[in-house]
Amino acid sequence: MFRVLIADKLEKAGLDRIRSAGDVQADVKTGQNKAELLNIIGDYDAIIIRSTTKLDADLLAAARQLKVVGRAGVGVDNVDVKAATARGVIVMNTPEANAIAAAEQTMALMLAVSRYTVQSHALVKEGKWDRSAFTGIQLYRKKLGLIGFGRIARLVATRAQAFGMEVVAFDPYVSEEIGQEVGVTLVDLDELFEQADYISLHASKSPETERIVNADTLSRVKDGVILVNTARGALVDEAALASALKSGKVRAVGTDVYSQEPPTSDNPLIGLPNVVHTPHIGASTVEAQRDVSLKIVDQVLDALRGDDFRNSINVPFQAGPDYATVLPYMTLAEKIGALHFHMAPAPIRRVEVELRGDAIEDMTRAVAAALLKGLLESFLADAVNYVNAPVLAEEHGIAISQSKGLSAADYANVISCRAHWDDGNRVIAGVLFGGRQPRIVQVSHHHLDADPTGPLLIMLNKDVPGVIGQVGTILGAYEVNIGEWRMGRNKPGEEALSFINLDSEPPPAALDALKKIPAITKLKFLDL
Repeated sequence: MFRVLIADKLEKAGLDRIRSAGDVQADVKTGQNKAELLNIIGDYDAIIIRSTTKLDADLLAAARQLKVVGRAGVGVDNVDVKAATARGVIVMNTPEANAIAAAEQTMALMLAVSRYTVQSHALVKEGKWDRSAFTGIQLYRKKLGLIGFGRIARLVATRAQAFGMEVVAFDPYVSEEIGQEVGVTLVDLDELFEQADYISLHASKSPETERIVNADTLSRVKDGVILVNTARGALVDEAALASALKSGKVRAVGTDVYSQEPPTSDNPLIGLPNVVHTPHIGASTVEAQRDVSLKIVDQVLDALRGDDFRNSINVPFQAGPDYATVLPYMTLAEKIGALHFHMAPAPIRRVEVELRGDAIEDMTRAVAAALLKGLLESFLADAVNYVNAPVLAEEHGIAISQSKGLSAADYANVISCRAHWDDGNRVIAGVLFGGRQPRIVQVSHHHLDADPTGPLLIMLNKDVPGVIGQVGTILGAYEVNIGEWRMGRNKPGEEALSFINLDSEPPPAALDALKKIPAITKLKFLDL
């Protein structure tokens, strides 16, 4: 008999489902403080929470029998996932349950800003009547541009098409064939900004998408464009957008998300008459909450029974003797996948993987899933985990295969991956030092020994005297400390590749100064 603790409010449908399970005893104990949870959590095999209960390392250490943490929702910021993973506890969420709700919220905002719904409501509520002040525009025969084309964006596309809209999308990691399946044309970002009458944001936050809507991109949009954001507040330069709203370049904005939540009073969008605000309620529907409760209950039950581990965000298998051995290699593979994404000059279409060594030859599926997770989560708005990474890769036209002879690195157990893009490819190989510490030992023809964790500068430069001194001087001037500098070069005087581990993120001005060093040909900052 499995014991499950339901520590936060769960909709009735989910409670009924778990109570009807013959092999489960479910206890609902909401509103418990940490001390109270510490006294009882050790008796349970699983715990279901929402956002209120915080599962920190202390609680997880006290959870002697715990096998599964079920988060009814998407975010897991209230769970110490690292501590859970170290203890062999599966952490899972429900990333798909709110997709329809988020898509409908997008359409609601699009309609509200087009027809002055909020403003006219306020006027009538005040006892006033002025129809002429609220002449709106129709969605019919307008062009909608979607930035990001994941699950929610595709639902928005089909709904917008029902309104008679033409839909285009920008997503460099989705093939044209996938767009064609739903009647959406994939375009480049400049085309989207120049053509769209409406722009809707559906990308995840990454170095490539942060403030993708900014003064420069807004200068290229059609006069009177309408913008809707139900994805991430960080995708927008709010000051630049406010300026465009005041000038009339942007007609109106509907936003459910903000750079800081809740937004402060000095947020430049707050108070503008042509902005409709909602308080991050994209997932807040009765149906979405019901679906979340049912999905998390089903997932937890399947995981406890060993039937399935869908939507787990750490490892897709039960704790056991292989857990401690496989996990460090999966972590290394994630780093390799993330590096491939950030270093590739174009969208990656195909990856080859090689596991060489007696200790890892049976880990191919786990390592491949982890590598794809590291590659995909850098750009997908959808939640990516070890379970769904292969499916999402297939959806985005990224093929994966096993290969041999990818790396010349001479180590006992080495993971190698060659990523292919149009007209190019790159090999990255890594190993574990001491069985735990991930290290990158090869990047194409450069051999080195680099730590792929934390704030990191990756630099390609001409191998000439003075480069190290110039870089160190600039970083020092901006009070950025270098923790470790690892360099590889093919031949003296030709080209050098450096991995520079930093103690903190350099400010934009420091990066701009570094890029002006004549010998530096490429520079990339990452936080891995």
